[in-house]
Amino acid sequence: MATYTPHPINTDDVVVPADVGDLIERLAANTHDVWAATRLADGWQWGATRSDERKEHPCLVAYDDLPESEKAYDRVLVEQVIKAVIASGYRFEK
Repeated sequence: MATYTPHPINTDDVVVPADVGDLIERLAANTHDVWAATRLADGWQWGATRSDERKEHPCLVAYDDLPESEKAYDRVLVEQVIKAVIASGYRFEK
């Protein structure tokens, strides 16, 4: 099996505009909702601990009820997507 070497878009010099903080939070919540909807559609349900065998996951709750560490994961994911969009030459306009 070949070794996988990730090559993400270089976003080292990208600064996310300060006025997109609310957008990042809304998109993080949406990212969670998309993930949760996919899991639920696949037969998963809430469980106190994750069990792939029983299809249970403790994060199958509303975004506001997630532990801060899980919210932070979603925010980082969204922020990296925004940075990749900007690094690719696009801009955000409201």
